[in-house]
Amino acid sequence: MPGPEPNNELPDLPEAVAASRSRWRMQLVWLVPIVAVLIGGWLAVKAVLEQGTAITISFKTGEGLEAGKTKIRFKDVEIGIVEAVALSPDHSRVVAKAEISKDAAKLLVNNTRFWVVRPRISGGSVSGLSTLLSGSFIGMDVGNAVKARRDFVGLESPPVFPSDVPGREFILKGKDLGSLDTGSPVYFRRLQVGQVTAYDLDADGKGVTLRVFVNTPYDKFVEADTRFWQASGVDVSLDANGIRVDTQSLVSIMIGGIAFESSGGVFPPSVAAAHTQFTLYHDRAEAMKRHDRIVNTYIVDFTESVRGLAVGAPVDFRGIVVGEVTGIYTHFDPATRQFSIPVEINLYPERFTSRYKTGEKGGRLSDNPKQLADFLVERGLRVQLRTGSLLSGQLYLALDFFPGAQKAKVDWDTTPPELPSVPGKLQSLQDSVTSLVAKLNTIPFEGIGKDTRKTLQSANVLLTNLDTLIPQANDTLAAAHRALDSANAVLQPDSALQQNTADAVRELARTAAAFRALADYLDRHPEALIRGKLEDKP
Repeated sequence: MPGPEPNNELPDLPEAVAASRSRWRMQLVWLVPIVAVLIGGWLAVKAVLEQGTAITISFKTGEGLEAGKTKIRFKDVEIGIVEAVALSPDHSRVVAKAEISKDAAKLLVNNTRFWVVRPRISGGSVSGLSTLLSGSFIGMDVGNAVKARRDFVGLESPPVFPSDVPGREFILKGKDLGSLDTGSPVYFRRLQVGQVTAYDLDADGKGVTLRVFVNTPYDKFVEADTRFWQASGVDVSLDANGIRVDTQSLVSIMIGGIAFESSGGVFPPSVAAAHTQFTLYHDRAEAMKRHDRIVNTYIVDFTESVRGLAVGAPVDFRGIVVGEVTGIYTHFDPATRQFSIPVEINLYPERFTSRYKTGEKGGRLSDNPKQLADFLVERGLRVQLRTGSLLSGQLYLALDFFPGAQKAKVDWDTTPPELPSVPGKLQSLQDSVTSLVAKLNTIPFEGIGKDTRKTLQSANVLLTNLDTLIPQANDTLAAAHRALDSANAVLQPDSALQQNTADAVRELARTAAAFRALADYLDRHPEALIRGKLEDKP
């Protein structure tokens, strides 16, 4: 069957041409992984850019350290975390690997310090109580060094003060630590101005070295002549003013402390530089004792007992301490075959002068000390043992003049030279008692006793005779008593004797008046003795 005829009136259509597919054409389905890769790369780059600094901190123990949990804090701001905890190769310490944030990397310098913060009681203070709930963490203190560092040795205890606290550190040398500890307070006029930062035993084992930090502005009061002493416990002293109790504070009584004060001996005062070394004395009395530049050493020989005299006892000159005892020994003299007690003393000539007259420090009394010593000894200067306290029995040496002492000289041939001495007051009293006893022994007490016995026997006979005389004496006393009663009765105002006596006295008075009238008449008419009395005319 034939098909329809073509319509020549329709327009001609373009011929379809097959196009080839491009190799680089992006499919929409690939956009997701590409974006993921870009995000991952950005995160990786960001992680690399924000990655912190890795450090290692070694500790003696791993107490309080836990990988992934223990934080590192600086001024209570978290700046890092412990990533791993392991033993050191020699198994002697624990090494903590930590990462510090990039912003805090510049804080890792040569003297930066790390320590584990945990509950701790030290030096009278309590720290780390917040870790009871939050757990332990590593504390950090930034130093002032410039050189960077990545390996650190952790502290076993937290530092007493941060590095940025203003003030100065000083070194103290003492005989022993006493009751001091790290963190013990430092006082100035009973005000706490610092604390003990560290202590260590000296290499020779003969003392201890302490480091103390004094805060600003109190560090300016630490001068070149400042004296430091242990203010631990209670200092009780008994003197002429009574009992005196001295202590810094209740804290120093319990945990100890250090106090300091200027001696006032330097004009003008100068502020001590940081890390200046001072001596740590046992108490204030020892610290404030005058330390002299000139020292003369002598020996004083005693033959009496020196019980109660100790090394350090004062040498006193009329109430002023001018020296001290430095040694007590024994000596046997083969020539005399006797023992003596040599006592070594130090005398300080500066204490015999007055710097207040010239404003300068004192010196020697004379340019020729030997000549001066010989002159003073010739004038009676001697050393004597005296009792310093009746309660404790302590003795001291008195340097004074004794004009009546036997002649003596300084023995310059011995080393050190020997000063003459005189017996102490107690020894003199003992000698006097011994002499008195010797004299009493010469008294014939036996003969005196026999004579006394005979006298007592005679007295006994006399008493026996008196027993026979007593009745007669009683009768005599009774008669005398009666006579006294009679005399008393006679002497009464209303007795007859008293009346007669009064009449006689009146008659005597009239007679005397008549004689007086006669005398007056004869005085006027002496011729009456011859011619008689003339009659009066009417």
